[in-house]
Amino acid sequence: MMLDKKFGTAGNKVVVEEFLEGPEVSVLSFTDGKTVVPMITSCDHKRAFDNDEGLNTGGMGTFAPAQFYGEKTAKEVMEKIMLPTIAAMNAEGRPFKGVLYFGLMKTKNGMKVIEYNSRFGDPETQVVLPMLETDLMDVFEAVTDERLSEIEVKWKKGACVCVVLASGGYPLDYEKGKEITIGELDGDIVLCHAGTKMKDGKLVTAGGRVMGVCARGETLEDARQKVYKNVEKISFEGMFYRKDIGIKYRNEKRE
Repeated sequence: MMLDKKFGTAGNKVVVEEFLEGPEVSVLSFTDGKTVVPMITSCDHKRAFDNDEGLNTGGMGTFAPAQFYGEKTAKEVMEKIMLPTIAAMNAEGRPFKGVLYFGLMKTKNGMKVIEYNSRFGDPETQVVLPMLETDLMDVFEAVTDERLSEIEVKWKKGACVCVVLASGGYPLDYEKGKEITIGELDGDIVLCHAGTKMKDGKLVTAGGRVMGVCARGETLEDARQKVYKNVEKISFEGMFYRKDIGIKYRNEKRE
């Protein structure tokens, strides 16, 4: 990073910070600059292979909600992280309206912020939005008009799982242009195309993360079974995916 300039000038300086340990959770939220409404929680799987092995990626799959994220944790995050963040931005004359993404870690010393994003996060959004019951446009308009506190944002019961299908070699070198075959999927499966394109009338790969296969179920295990049953109906040369999406953190205590 510093000698070979792997990240260009960004590697010229290193900041040493506190080492944090614990389960990670993504909490996307709507805000109109005054009110913050958290979305359903989700957990990403960054490593390329099962059991969190291999290189870091943009995300190999997600599930929602995070089983360990209970009312006590939600209250802590709202009071100590979300509302102070909005207040600080307003105090600086930088009011924010839109989607604010909190990347958090549950540590022995409480919830800590790993990162912020001012957008929907990928692939977390692919499991969060299918769980939204309220019309998304109603939420957008409430955010724009600064009346988010006046509407109730409702979420569906159950869980959602997304499995990313990746090109062989990802996140390093990989080949493109591999034809994708898709069988007859269950009617409520959502396919999120990430690295695909049409070539000579055929759907082919055009990126490292090719597509996300998303399924909802009454429970997390139901959603897992459903998504993997449908993943088996999709194929392309070199395709690989993690087979353990949704298992992570299942033994974490809910608080």
